[in-house]
Order: sequence, then structure tokens, then C-alpha cells
Amino acid sequence: MKRHSYISATSLLIGLFLITCFSDCAIPRRLTSDPCDHAFIRYWPPPKNSKQLRLAVKDLIDVKGVVTTAGSEYVAETSAPAKSDAACLMISRTRNVQIVGKTNLSEFAVAPSGINDFFGTPGSPLSKRSRLMPGGSSSGSAIAIANALADVAFGTDTAGSIRVPAACCGILGLKTTFGLVSLDGVFPVEPTHMDTVGPMGKDVERVVQGMDLLQDGFAGRYRAAVAAKPSGKKIRIGRLRLSGTDPNIDEAVDDALVRAQFEVIPLDQEFREKWDQANKDGYALAAAGVWRNDRKYLNKLTGVSARTKAIIVWGKFESATSYNSPLARQTAWQQTLQETFKKVDFIALPTLQKLPPSINKLAFSEAQMRNLQNTVPVNFAGNPALAIPIPLRNKTLPATSLQLVGPRLSEAGLLNAGRLVESSSPM
Repeated sequence: MKRHSYISATSLLIGLFLITCFSDCAIPRRLTSDPCDHAFIRYWPPPKNSKQLRLAVKDLIDVKGVVTTAGSEYVAETSAPAKSDAACLMISRTRNVQIVGKTNLSEFAVAPSGINDFFGTPGSPLSKRSRLMPGGSSSGSAIAIANALADVAFGTDTAGSIRVPAACCGILGLKTTFGLVSLDGVFPVEPTHMDTVGPMGKDVERVVQGMDLLQDGFAGRYRAAVAAKPSGKKIRIGRLRLSGTDPNIDEAVDDALVRAQFEVIPLDQEFREKWDQANKDGYALAAAGVWRNDRKYLNKLTGVSARTKAIIVWGKFESATSYNSPLARQTAWQQTLQETFKKVDFIALPTLQKLPPSINKLAFSEAQMRNLQNTVPVNFAGNPALAIPIPLRNKTLPATSLQLVGPRLSEAGLLNAGRLVESSSPM
């Protein structure tokens, strides 16, 4: 199994490098004329002085009358406008919400870098000195929030696609419990086991508003969670430490937990080993889903980027060699988390092991981002998780990201814990 993992990762890296570097004509060069740093594929400015809540929608989610491009030139130019809204927009349509645009993303939502070779790549606003990767695939949604172009954004998260761009861009992102929000009208990546829709915002209040647009009555459940645990002293946090993490980021996470006055309980080596296995299994499952849902695009001579095709091919290999074994282990991993949550209320760890790298169109950008993210085991289990910015003692960037993982359907409690982190932060 280890040999298969090595071969698949190496094949992806080599394939991306050769195609990206030496097949320049295969990569579309048309960029959107969007004035908002490529945050949007379609942008509808709200009326001047409008008081409506501004909602940005990832262009993986159907909006009636608009083509859902999935970040792809081919899909944009060959697909008809959506006949109806995705189910996750139903509540938004009944309230005073202004949809301000369809946000940019990695093509087909398969690349963790957030790079889009056709519509352009937004840069993280965390640094003014260098263009950092925005994280993917919900890169445009994160940039729209970070640049105050929307109050709430909807993203999708299969292996970290909400939390990774949230971490790269200094905002909050909530990955919801698998199955909580309908996927009807959402372009699939791995819908059978891992795809989710969730909100992104600049603070906990906005994320709560976003969740209330996805689950009717959520705001009341959040208020109840706040009333039940108004301080961090009665909240038990299982602290997970992973090898390869930047010590400054680990320090920032520890500082944030202390400031919030949580009761911190270290998680042991046995749990770390199971987490690492779930990480491998989740990647294999997600890659196989990419192959099953996107293989029809491999034979397109134009309109699908070389980067995306290489990732789809990698998914073919994972589907053939590493699909059944992860599925066989999924229930055991879910049970491990259930037992852990009898001892702690939430699990805390960095969202990313290191700071976001600079934007680089070459092959290693995808593998580089994949190795940084600590998000996949959560999707493999189906649990919810919140990424929240915390201050960082670093001269390069002002913030990193804390990830809080909760039991199934604990979104209200997670956001209450996030509120305590946010209110105690010096940022």
C-alpha cells in the first residue's frame, strides 16, 4: 500500500510538471475581466447603499438562469444555464439576501492550491509583499469575504476546500456535517461520502448568519449553545499535535486555546496514528471520486486544463488500487472519533501545517498544498469542523488558522467555541 501511495503521488507530480511546463499551448490563457482580483467568475454589484446581506456563491452551486462553470472553460462554453437554484439556496431566496456573484474556484474543485488556469487565480490578501496561494478549491469565496465584497459566502468542502482557503486568506470557514445540507444542484466531486456545502465569513457572527441560510433555525441553536457554555472553562479540547508542523503555528494554536480558557487535554500517539491513516484513506477516496465524476472530461482536446487532467488521471490510479480498503476502514475511524468525543468536546489542531506558499503555476504547487492541509480526516469521518484565524508571532504573516473539529451535528457548539477564540484574540 505504501508503494502504491508513493507511485500515485510521484505520477501526479511528474505528469503535472511535464504537461504544465512543456505543453504551454494546452493551458488556456483567457482570464476573466473581473475587477475584484479574480474572486468572481460572474459578479453582480449590489445597489449602492443597499442594506441587504450580500451572499457570494461558489460556481459549483447552481443559480437559476446562470451557467454553473465549475471553474472550467469547457463547461462554461458548452453548458446551458441552470434551470433552478440548488437546494442549498432555498432559504436565501425567501429572505432579504442579495446574491452578488458566482465565485472562482479550482477547475472542477479538484486542486487544493486554488489555482485556475482559465479564469485567473486570486491571491491571498494576507501578504502585500508577495502573491500567496489562496487555497482551494473555494478560493474565490474566501477572497470575496477577505476583500469585503460579500458578507457571507457559500463554499463546498470535500477534502478541505472551505477550510484551506479560509486559512490561507485569514477568514472563517465551516465544513458542515456530511448530509446536513442538500447537495442537489451542486457539481459533484465525491458526493457519496465526502462532499459538503458550508458558509464562510469574516467573523463568527457572519458564519452563523450563513449557517442560518443553510439550516432554518440555526441561529436559535447557536444562541442556545452560547447560553449553555458562555465561557471556555467548561469546554474540553483534545489537542492534536502532528509531525511536520511549523513550531510557530503550534505555538499560536496553544496560545489561542489558553486565551479562550479551554480545558486542554493532549491526544495520544495511538490517536495520531489513526488520524494519519484516515488522512491517507480520505485522499484516496476523494481522488477516486474525481475519477468517477470527471473522467468524461479527459478526452476534451480543449477547454480542460492540463493540471486538471493530470489530477483526474491520478484519481484513476487511486480508484483502481486504493478504493475498497479505505471504505472498509471508514466505520472504524468514525467510531474512533465517537469514542474520543466522549472524553473531549472538540479537537484542536492547525488547519495548515505551514504558512501558505507563494503562487506557483508549476507542478509541485498541488502536491505542496496537499502536504500542508490537516483537513481530510474530518471529511473521511463526515464530522463538522471550523477554521478560524488566530494571531501568529511571525514577521511575514499576521495570522494562521486554528481548526476545531466536533462531533456530528455540533455546528452550533463549534461556532460557540469559535466565538470564545475570537473574543479572546488580540487581533
